[in-house]
Amino acid sequence: MSSPENETPRGVQSGFCKEDQARKCTVQPVVIGGMVLDVNATSSMHANPRTTTPGKVIFSLGGVARNVADCISKLESRPFMISAVGFDMAGNMLLEHWESAGLSIEGIQRHQNIETAVVCHIFDEKGEVAAGVAHVESIEQFLTPRWIEKFKCKISCSPILMVDANLTSSSLEASCQLAAQFNTPVWFEPVSVAKSRRVASVVQYVTFASPNEDELVAMANAVSGKEIFQPIRRDDSSTKLSKEYFFQTLKPAIWVLLDKGVKVLVVTLGSEGVLVCSKAKFNLQRLAFKGNQSPYFSKQLYEAVSTVCPKDKIFGASMCMPMSDLFAVHFPALPASVVRLTGAGDCLVGGTIASLCAGLDVMQSIAVGIAAAKVVVEVESNVPDEYCLAKLADDARSVYSGATMLLCQSKL
Repeated sequence: MSSPENETPRGVQSGFCKEDQARKCTVQPVVIGGMVLDVNATSSMHANPRTTTPGKVIFSLGGVARNVADCISKLESRPFMISAVGFDMAGNMLLEHWESAGLSIEGIQRHQNIETAVVCHIFDEKGEVAAGVAHVESIEQFLTPRWIEKFKCKISCSPILMVDANLTSSSLEASCQLAAQFNTPVWFEPVSVAKSRRVASVVQYVTFASPNEDELVAMANAVSGKEIFQPIRRDDSSTKLSKEYFFQTLKPAIWVLLDKGVKVLVVTLGSEGVLVCSKAKFNLQRLAFKGNQSPYFSKQLYEAVSTVCPKDKIFGASMCMPMSDLFAVHFPALPASVVRLTGAGDCLVGGTIASLCAGLDVMQSIAVGIAAAKVVVEVESNVPDEYCLAKLADDARSVYSGATMLLCQSKL
């Protein structure tokens, strides 16, 4: 029996992109990574060891890459997903939803040898993950460089490529090298502390990376080849740390990643907001995306947000020289009635990517991403069923107006 990765999707040749195919290629953000069925168990009281606890168990469609792509689609962009699922219950559920949303399944490899990735999360009564078990080996096994190269044409005309760190280092390298060949910006999503270290093999290709503070530290250690950075210690969880403290503490790790090649770091701090850092504000202002404001992307999103978040307001407020060595902005989180925190980071990325594709600048897009993340923490699913554009724009306005310049200097 032939390996499933050798099976070529209809009309696509492995690693080869004809000129006429490239001309006809639809402009779509490409997302590569895991499609996962999440089994979410939430206890209704404090859990005791060695016994069951009353609560609720639900199935939720998940996977970092899938969540990001699903969020993008809810904001009227049409992502092209490259992933792998099996002919099992989990695979059926994931594909049925994808097809029902009118999204392409051309890039989703399916084979009887694939066991669809499944993750079981156990949440405490506060909605935070207390424990979990992941069975995701199929993503590494079947999302190979050969499978990814079949979609070279899609990557060639994509405004942005998002990869999640569920991919092996070789698959990450293949993806990023294809993107570099066509000047397609790359967004690296770390997935977890352990997998975030895979950035080391592709750091020179990464335009955006979106780690939380622990992933940031792990990534900086990985690219420096030394365990020299440590996570922030919180001796008293009731003590609120300032945004300035977060930035000053994390700045050495931030600088290492920027110095190694990452253009923009989007560091998520949970309820403390988001840090956006670049080696120079010039990097942020000059970023261009193929297909911006084309008929393929949401003009409604662009018009709703640009009206309430004036373009270049944050850039214009800074006293930076164009080639300053470090540019850092803090965006506040929005208050929310939290049901579950999983999916927040994924929707932040999805909302930001959809906004970039729609023609908004980086700062406007981050504000939309934070607004998109706020919506998902208030529902059970990993991605909300829909977004209200007016409410999203209003929340983005609140975030954008609350942004604070932390640093813009020529030397650390």
